[in-house]
Amino acid sequence: MTAKLRQFFVKIGNGCRQWLAHIGDWFKALPARFAVRWHTFCDFLKNANGKVAASCLVMGLGQLLYHQWAKGLIFLAVQAAMVLFFVFVGAKGLVGLFTLGTVEGNAWYGIEGDNSVIMLLLGILSVIALVLYAVVYTANIRDVYRTQSAYDCLKTPPTFRKELSSLLDRNFYKVALALPILGVCVFCVLPIIFMILIAFTNYGGTVVPPRLIDWVGLDNFGKILTLSDFAPTFFRIFGWNILWAVMSTFINYFAGLGLALLLNRKCVKGKVFWRLFPILAYAVPGFITLIGFKFMFSYGGPINYYITQSGGSAVGFLDIDAKWSSRLIGLGVNAWLCIPSSMLLATGILSNLNTDLYEAARVDGAGNWKQFTKITLPYVLFATMPVLISQFIGNFNNFGIFYFLRGGLYLDGYFLASDTDLLINWLYNMSIDNNYYSIGAAISIVIFIVTSVISLTVYVLSPSYRQEDTYQ
Repeated sequence: MTAKLRQFFVKIGNGCRQWLAHIGDWFKALPARFAVRWHTFCDFLKNANGKVAASCLVMGLGQLLYHQWAKGLIFLAVQAAMVLFFVFVGAKGLVGLFTLGTVEGNAWYGIEGDNSVIMLLLGILSVIALVLYAVVYTANIRDVYRTQSAYDCLKTPPTFRKELSSLLDRNFYKVALALPILGVCVFCVLPIIFMILIAFTNYGGTVVPPRLIDWVGLDNFGKILTLSDFAPTFFRIFGWNILWAVMSTFINYFAGLGLALLLNRKCVKGKVFWRLFPILAYAVPGFITLIGFKFMFSYGGPINYYITQSGGSAVGFLDIDAKWSSRLIGLGVNAWLCIPSSMLLATGILSNLNTDLYEAARVDGAGNWKQFTKITLPYVLFATMPVLISQFIGNFNNFGIFYFLRGGLYLDGYFLASDTDLLINWLYNMSIDNNYYSIGAAISIVIFIVTSVISLTVYVLSPSYRQEDTYQ
């Protein structure tokens, strides 16, 4: 056992060393890339004429001087819209991003005050708008410089109509992706950045608008790790969260793989039914299944009914003191929900496995277990490692299982949580139910760091990363 453990740590060390080597190679290539870009920039400064300089000062002016009226007016309109945005909204948003307000509201004296949350949102939106403006500004300079280069080479630059037709044909991906990218920035990037920044403020509890919010740095992370109210609960939930994610992923993955192997055997009769049965269970909405299992294991459910009818006493499977029975029920219910998808995935992969490998293994005297560990498992793991990592992350952040089975319980020794809650459940209890928004945001960052490190480490150690050409 000690030798295997030592070998495991050696593999981790080699994988991390290989990954760090790739990062080192990337950093070593940075000076050469920077030198190329610096040389290009120096050539630009040396060769650019006054019309390019005009576009550097006022977007679209260089295009207008080259009589490219449509492009020049479009760039000029973008700059005018950006100036108006920053005059009326953006400048105040950028200032508010740093101050989070200076006047505290007071309804008694009729003082409206600053809303720190709105100012934070407007500040993030202003930064995103500034980044998008920088992208358009750079495109404006590149466009007018290309026009100058064409004239210097005695060529005619493409007309606006020709460039427009190119955007609708060869470069249509730019038009198609422009609106989705803008939507991602507003509806995905902005909320994520807002949540991250909230973790560095004192927002929550009694500090909510109209009271002003302040930046507190890393204080919230310190509270989670050291404060007597939060630290014991965090470490207890964190340990259970890791155990839950590993066990549930292991059970779901290998149970699905085992079911797929069983159904692939020729001796099994009624394969259509056995494949259809778990798929039907998987097709039922998850929350309905969870509510059904909660009823089954409740005091008035059918399981306790048959226990009492046979002369026994009702069992509190999900009661306050039912720690491990609740956890085991959660593992079983999660397996019921997730094994069918693992089975379908493994079935599709096994159908592409070369059966000649098994025939050669049998000729060499390999038994069923040897064939599984040396042929089936490496092949399936190679093909499904990214899916396995995503399943681990999904199980680590599985909010619904214990929320529907046992949600709303606050136990002694836990701060606003129970002994079956995961970090995502604790985050919900802290932020949504009890207004500890900044602590909840800090917990979400911890969840992201943990899942990222574990997922990246497992992927670097996996054959999918280290032996990419083995099964091709």
